[in-house]
Amino acid sequence: ETIHFIAEKSGERKYIQVAYLLPGNAVIERGFGNQELIGDNYEKLVVSMDDVNLGNRDGIRHINAWNFCSELK
Repeated sequence: ETIHFIAEKSGERKYIQVAYLLPGNAVIERGFGNQELIGDNYEKLVVSMDDVNLGNRDGIRHINAWNFCSELK
């Protein structure tokens, strides 16, 4: 169980889990589940190429990869 990326800037941190697609419950659980184990309140994201937005799950936000890249600006 790992987190793919941890980004830090100016004292802020983001945990980012990446998946090509989230086609079923097992993959969704793997994407969100690892981050549910983190006990701090920094932002947690699951990034995928899915067209459907899965929203938030326990404060962990799903975002489409294209939208994620747009937010980096």
